[in-house]
Amino acid sequence: MTGMQQRLETLWRMESPLLIARCARLLGGDIGRAEELVQDVWLVAFERWPVEGMPDNPGAWLMTATRNRAIDVLRQHQRVADQHARWGEVLHPASPVAPDDSEALVDDIGDDLLRLMFVACHPQLPADARIALTLRLLGGLTTQEIARAFLLPEPTIAQRIVRAKRTLAQHQVPFDVPRAADLPARLGAVLEVIYLVFNEGYAASYGEDWMRPALCEEALRLARILAQRMPGHASIHGLLALMELQASRSAARSDGAGAPVLLEQQDRSRWDRLQIARGLASLQQAHSLMGQEDPYVLQAGIAACHARALAPEDTDWAGIAALYTRLLQVQPSPVIALNRVVAILRADGPLAAWGLLHPLLDEPRLQQYAPLWVVRGEVLCRLGRNDDARAAFTHAASLTGNERERILLLGKAGAGVEPTSVGCAAGRVR
Repeated sequence: MTGMQQRLETLWRMESPLLIARCARLLGGDIGRAEELVQDVWLVAFERWPVEGMPDNPGAWLMTATRNRAIDVLRQHQRVADQHARWGEVLHPASPVAPDDSEALVDDIGDDLLRLMFVACHPQLPADARIALTLRLLGGLTTQEIARAFLLPEPTIAQRIVRAKRTLAQHQVPFDVPRAADLPARLGAVLEVIYLVFNEGYAASYGEDWMRPALCEEALRLARILAQRMPGHASIHGLLALMELQASRSAARSDGAGAPVLLEQQDRSRWDRLQIARGLASLQQAHSLMGQEDPYVLQAGIAACHARALAPEDTDWAGIAALYTRLLQVQPSPVIALNRVVAILRADGPLAAWGLLHPLLDEPRLQQYAPLWVVRGEVLCRLGRNDDARAAFTHAASLTGNERERILLLGKAGAGVEPTSVGCAAGRVR
């Protein structure tokens, strides 16, 4: 891949979500048409920029070109409307009645991306389709990355996205934020999308970079807006606390060459103490709203245990294991069960961890999930079965799509394997 191609790919990930969001707003919520127009603009850029050079402000160029395309579509619709008066109500629907203050969602959400997330998370769509569509359009994630997050085949996710766009178009879903009474039906999906976007930024599934900081920053920005606009929801504060606490370690998670640095080897003086304080404050706010059993709040509690430990040996692994046990009861998941094994390994030793890990080795959804084999390698290592541990690390390396992670795992497989923190599994937010 050439330098220009790499820059264009990076720019697409950064700019396309906002372009689609603003284009969809101009088109009255037609997400499918907005995506088509943005892709048309990108095709022009891909053809012209390698020859003519990239503009000084490529984001502004793309936004202007996209807006012009959307205006052309609206003008074309207007011409058709002039010829066919019967289309008038479809193209120019009456303005909706403003909701009562008691039911309004604090006016406008104030952000095009967040607004479109609520649109894409419409209750007309199944929950899994809402999340897949929003991740694809607005999270900047590929279908492959979304499939990995769901532990599902890529064609399954692709079909969900196509069906979701078709459903929204058929029902002519308006580009608006739901009233307060309709909020619970959408908020959960919006939070999960933000969570998964952060997850992908914190530990990239594919590519040459260990992290994708821009995704983490965007997820944090959206969560902060939600926390300001809807301060009475414990789950929002819990998610924000989780991301603030995880992001506080970002500067210490890679070395000068970009290679991963696992939790126990990190220089904790590089952790952002101001961000930790913000995360702990958000966690306290979630607790004050009686959110102790909320999945995001429980995960934030786990992150807080790490954040409070000034040295690796100060980590409250027993407390972390207890929180994972509660989390698994509230939100059963093989990935959560796997992370619980890591905590039990550190709190109670390899024999206790092996007893919990063994059933997961036959879990179909985890067979192509690299962290399963990382955890297997760590447990085997602590049991003194180093040859088997090396084989597990080698297999894990063959499953990961992240080049930095692959090199790390091959290093663990080829060198003298020593018990360390299970960074590749526990490092994931999920």
